[in-house]
This record gives sequence, structure tokens and C-alpha cells, in this order.
Amino acid sequence: MANIKLNDLYAVIVADVQRALAEDVGSGDITAALIPAERQASATIITREAAVFCGRAWADEVLRQVDPALSASWQVADGDSLEPNRVLCTIKGPARSLLTAERSILNFLQTLSATATRSQHFAALVAGTPVRLLDTRKTLPGLRMAQKYAVTCGGCHNHRIGLFDAFLIKENHIAACGGITEAVAQARLMVSGKPVEVEVENLEEMQQALDAGADIIMLDELSHADMRTAVERCQGRAKLEASGGITEATLRSVAETGVDYISIGSMTKDIKAVDLSLRLTMDSI
Repeated sequence: MANIKLNDLYAVIVADVQRALAEDVGSGDITAALIPAERQASATIITREAAVFCGRAWADEVLRQVDPALSASWQVADGDSLEPNRVLCTIKGPARSLLTAERSILNFLQTLSATATRSQHFAALVAGTPVRLLDTRKTLPGLRMAQKYAVTCGGCHNHRIGLFDAFLIKENHIAACGGITEAVAQARLMVSGKPVEVEVENLEEMQQALDAGADIIMLDELSHADMRTAVERCQGRAKLEASGGITEATLRSVAETGVDYISIGSMTKDIKAVDLSLRLTMDSI
């Protein structure tokens, strides 16, 4: 469960921006074409609320793809805490191009900063405990890698990226394979080196997963008492992940049971876009 690094995302960022511009600009920005091509402008982006910033590389890529003549001077970096009315950057260049790029830039920054902000909120709730908070696959379609990167900017961590990089054996997989032991054994035979995680619903299943040699055991909606028992029985033989039914009110108490991980889908799916504003100033003719 290694965290995603920005340096590994160049191709992803290019593709994300290509999709965004294809759906927004299409065959061309007919409204921006009303402005004389030679007109130059400046714009500042500010935040109207407190937030954790994320998405600078996506904004820069929008500028590059729309018009390389556009340039941004940034006053913030990914992971920075923002106060209301903080200036994020100043953009200069052709007015037509700047206005064409505006919405895509703001969409990326608002969404990724919202994800980072929510992640930091959850991280603060378990501060001082050794637990690691994990995201899930409950991400916006097409923006999984971007949101998972934003999670790390907020101080949380990445679970598996998709269905290909780790086994997560759930109830239906177990039933189809004939049991926990059989499912884990088959996973080991199929692919070596991939983490094997098993979701369990009670302590009996937890023991089966432990005896089968699972790397990680997901405790699905177990009581706090059962989580503590699982930690005692496990004795470090596998990592324990709590999941399901965990709210902001119960997050801290779950962390204090001693589990290694807590996965939270709402970290990426229940977000509210950060309120940003772009203010345009036309340069003198």
C-alpha cells in the first residue's frame, strides 16, 4: 500500500486534462472568440474558504494544453493549508486562452482541494494514534489517481489502486471459491508478490483468515470489543483493517482499538468543492 507520488503521475495528468478539455472546449470556445486575439489579460485565483490545497500540476497542464503562452506564478504548493481570501496564483497570457482554460482549472483545483481538505479533517480526528487512514475505490470516475494523490496531500494514505494490484477477497469471492482457506491458497498460486486481503464479518472468520496466511484482514462492521479481541489474537501475524459503518463520531474510538488501518470511502466520494474564484483583469491596450 505505497502512497501515490506526483512524479509518477505525468501521463495520468496529461490524460485527465485532455478528457476535461475535450468535454468542455470541444470544437472551440465560441464565446472567447468574441475577444480580439491580441488582447492580453491577467487573472488571480483565490479561495473564499479555509482548505487544503491540491491540484497545481493539473492546473499547469490545462494552461499548457490550452495555450503554451499562458503562464502561472504560484503562491501555494500541494498540501498547503489555506485561509479565506488567500491568493493561489496569478495567470498571464492571451485573454481568449485564459477564459477558455478557466473552468477546467477551477474544476480540478476545487475537486482535488476538497479531497485533500476532507482527508486532513479525518487525519486530525485520529492524531496521536498509530492508525493509518486509507482511501478506497469509491472515487470519481476517471479521477481515481488524482483523488488518491489528493488524499496523501491531506495526510492520509492509499489503499489498492484498482482490481489489479492487490487481492481483496470478500464474501461472494469466499463463497465462490469454497471458503476462506481455499480462496487465499488460490490467490497465492495465481500471483506471487501481490498482497492478499480477506474481508471477515466475525471473529471466527478472522481466525480462519489468519490461519490461512492472509496479509491483511478487513474487519467489516465488527464491534469495538471484537476489534480489540482481534488485535489481541492477531499478535502481528497480519495487519488489521477496520471498515464499514465508521462515522466521524466513532472514528477515534475505532483507532484506539489498536487496528492498523481504517478505510473510509467518504474521504473521496462525499466531498464538497472548495469555493474558489478567478478574477480577470484586462491589460491596457
